[in-house]
Amino acid sequence: MSNQKKRNFQIEAFKHRVVVDPKYADKTWQILERAIHQIYNQDASGLSFEELYRNAYNMVLHKFGEKLYTGFIATMTGHLKEKARLIEAAQGGAFLEELNKKWNEHNKALEMIRDILMYMDRTYIESTKKPHVHPMGLSLWRDNVVHSPKIHARLLNTLLDLVYKERTGEVIDRGLVRNVTKMFMDLGESVYQDDFEKPFLEASSEFYKVESQEFIESCDCGDYLKKAEKRLTEEIDRVGHYLDAKSEDKITSVVEREMIANHMQRLVHMENSGLVNMLLNDKYEDLGRMYNLFRRVTNGLATVRDVMTSHLREMGKQLVTDPEKSKDPVEFVQRLLDERDKYDKIISTAFGNDKTFQNASNSSFEYFINLNTRSPEFISLFVDDKLRKGLKGIADVDVEVILDKVMMLFRYLQEKDVFEKYYKQHLAKRLLSGKTVSDDAEKSLIVKLKTECGYQFTSKLEGMFTDMKTSEDTMRGFYGSHPELSEGPSLTVQVLTTGSWPTQPAVPCNLPAEVSVLCEKFRSYYLGTHTGRRLSWQTNMGTADIKAVFGKGQKHELNVSTFQMCVLMLFNNSDRLSYKEIEQATEIPAPELKRCLQSLACVKGKNVIKKEPMSKDIGEDDLFVVNDKFTSKFYKVKIGTVVAQKETEPEKQETRQRVEEDRKPQIEAAIVRIMKSRKILDHNNIIAEVTKQLQPRFLANPTEIKKRIESLIERDFLERDNTDRKLYRYLA
Repeated sequence: MSNQKKRNFQIEAFKHRVVVDPKYADKTWQILERAIHQIYNQDASGLSFEELYRNAYNMVLHKFGEKLYTGFIATMTGHLKEKARLIEAAQGGAFLEELNKKWNEHNKALEMIRDILMYMDRTYIESTKKPHVHPMGLSLWRDNVVHSPKIHARLLNTLLDLVYKERTGEVIDRGLVRNVTKMFMDLGESVYQDDFEKPFLEASSEFYKVESQEFIESCDCGDYLKKAEKRLTEEIDRVGHYLDAKSEDKITSVVEREMIANHMQRLVHMENSGLVNMLLNDKYEDLGRMYNLFRRVTNGLATVRDVMTSHLREMGKQLVTDPEKSKDPVEFVQRLLDERDKYDKIISTAFGNDKTFQNASNSSFEYFINLNTRSPEFISLFVDDKLRKGLKGIADVDVEVILDKVMMLFRYLQEKDVFEKYYKQHLAKRLLSGKTVSDDAEKSLIVKLKTECGYQFTSKLEGMFTDMKTSEDTMRGFYGSHPELSEGPSLTVQVLTTGSWPTQPAVPCNLPAEVSVLCEKFRSYYLGTHTGRRLSWQTNMGTADIKAVFGKGQKHELNVSTFQMCVLMLFNNSDRLSYKEIEQATEIPAPELKRCLQSLACVKGKNVIKKEPMSKDIGEDDLFVVNDKFTSKFYKVKIGTVVAQKETEPEKQETRQRVEEDRKPQIEAAIVRIMKSRKILDHNNIIAEVTKQLQPRFLANPTEIKKRIESLIERDFLERDNTDRKLYRYLA
């Protein structure tokens, strides 16, 4: 095979010329023209489309493509003009139906004609870059029918009138309208937009402009929003039924502008029904509707957020600055928590947990909580109340919820160190009096504080729990080494590490001989087992359980403070004692002694002693006797239990002074840390950086920072620049 020679084949042209009938083109076109007439007259059943296709094919093949193309356009134009006249003649509702009918007929005819002229479409039109048969047929319909002077305006007005009727509650033939708008879309995007969409949007804008004005004059805010929401839904529904999907954004934008954006301020500030009214009355549905509508327009949510923030700040300011509402710290904090819960629910239910609204709410709470300088103290008192008795019988999960809410308020505090001061005092009283409901709850809160503020914040609080545990072990060791003490009075001592507990001045007091002997034995034991330590008795912080027998043999066990015990034990040896005698025997300071006697003699139901003369206040000339007629339905009676109370003004000043003193070394440490890393820094930047660094604990006062800088300069930690006095240098 490989050795055979390859042959080249050639096809030779005809030796004779092919002669075409000069009238071929006219005859063939007449056949095709008649066919187009029959198609438009809906009489195409007898046509042979194969033969017609071959005729069109031959015309193009014999270079008569132009004649075929122009002939098809002229014939179609004639038929469309006739259709236009029939459409124009249609009256009333028949107008659109006639248009739709003729449009459908034209489409069917166009498909048949396109099939017949398919070869021309593929070759002649492709090579001459003329419009194809189908697009040309659509253009001819547009120019001869849709843009006909007597149809164009009438068609638009008929469509807009039908939309208006539907908006005003009438039922229209949506299918017919859909067919007509689809015709516009089929004719091209620009035809749909210019001939229908733009006028439709303009008419809609005018309609909603008028309607919104009517609504806002006659409706309250909630009803207006319902109507606006309904209109938006209707327009979206309308697009789905008979408009182009691309029209949805445009028409909703019109409704949003006319019904919402143009009336935003009036709606949110509407008297007795605006945003503030909705917030006050927990109208979650209306609030959610406002949020969803306003989010659709520029600055809509910002407007809602600003009004909410303004109202929340004003309401919060009234809450925290009202002296009446500040009388009960627990109620004060509970109101704050209730407000916080309320706004959390509003933001989650109505505002879709919008972060910007959460931030606005947080900044508002932080603003007004810090307007009341006693907020740190009140929050600590609230915790104290809950951990003493308020959490009894509550499930652990619910306890965690309450503690988390407290932590949320704690985060808003600018003076966290003030809270720490009070919290330490209240925790100490709870631990020492054994009044804490749950050690787990106490420790859980400390863990939360530690997570929030770091180890330094809670190290002393944790030290207090350590002391309580160590004291239990110490007492077991003490009684183990003194078995003879199992009979007689028992002593429980809590040994507190000085640095961990709130410092309180040691108040002198002469203990009863029975107790004093025990205390001395404990002192000897403790100092014998721990070298280099010193014990200082804090009698003002202790409690005692004493058994008492009243007239007619009535027996009770009294739970009293150490001072009250010292007073009551005196009556074992005397029937009647004067104030002076009690003061001399116990050596309790006068203010403490008066409070102590008041709780023993003046509290109804707890008056185990009587005073002469009877009055609410204790005088230095008063006489006291045992109340033999004392009765109680309880065997155990608590008298003058130690509870955390709101500080008096002098105590408040003293606490504030201690806080200010504690802040000084922290400010200095921050200055030194910053200067050590920066070496040189100007005054304003030091103030800014120190404030930022200390913000998690407290808001540093610029005046105090300046004083600390001066102090550090005096102690040669820093120096001023010789040329620029506002510039500081770090001295290594």
